[in-house]
Amino acid sequence: MANENTYNSNLTLDEIVFEHRNKEYGAYDLRSSYPRLLTRSFLIGTAFFVLAVATPFIVMKIKQMNADEETKVEANLVDVLQEDKIIEQPEEAPPPPPPPPKEEEKIEVIQNVVPEPVKAPKIETPPPPISRQLETTTGLQNQEGIKAPAYTPPPPPPSTGKAVTAEVKPQVSDTQIYTEVEQNAEFPGGINAFRNKFQNNFDGSAMNGDEGTVKAEIIFVVERDGSITDVKASGSNSDFNAEAVRTIKSIKNKWTPAKINGQSVRLRFRFPVSMNFEG
Repeated sequence: MANENTYNSNLTLDEIVFEHRNKEYGAYDLRSSYPRLLTRSFLIGTAFFVLAVATPFIVMKIKQMNADEETKVEANLVDVLQEDKIIEQPEEAPPPPPPPPKEEEKIEVIQNVVPEPVKAPKIETPPPPISRQLETTTGLQNQEGIKAPAYTPPPPPPSTGKAVTAEVKPQVSDTQIYTEVEQNAEFPGGINAFRNKFQNNFDGSAMNGDEGTVKAEIIFVVERDGSITDVKASGSNSDFNAEAVRTIKSIKNKWTPAKINGQSVRLRFRFPVSMNFEG
């Protein structure tokens, strides 16, 4: 029987650890095969790394071997192209300075003032001689002296400039509603076209069966932009008045505004209407 206390120096560390144990257990087998697996993995990994690094060089070398030979062409330049001459465009002369503004001729406005008639001057009486003046007595009583002749101012000198009478035009208001103007407001096509639009847009069913002739006067304001505002109708039939106001507001065409001194103003326009209804 072998002595169990005898130590064998040829045993490995794993054999010493797993001595008298179940060596068929996976730990022993794993430890005994680990160095071989590690060496094999290192060699395989190194081979893959070298192959990955060398692959581009191998591919490039194969392409160089399969590439066609370069054909060298000798080219001798015979004609030398001459450079195009650059033609300098002449500089444009600066535009002449604008002429100085003309001074507007000053117009002197002289109001036409009719001079008041002056009575004929009195005949001047020369003063008495000095000898007679010395005969004047002095005392406490008031004495009537010699009155000096009335002074008449000389006429004004004639004006040296050009006298122009300027017509002063009245001031035109933007908010005032005028009833008399220089140029009356006009509807496109004339007042007859406006009347036709009124008749075509008038709804006769709003009269509730009224018969006969109905009259009314429609008043509205033509604004400075040609629009219509402040529409009113005055007549004996209230239904006709209401429908007339609605009809006027439904006409969207703009008028040509009235003018005073060439400026657009607000105008109050009167539009009489007479319509005949049959039952």
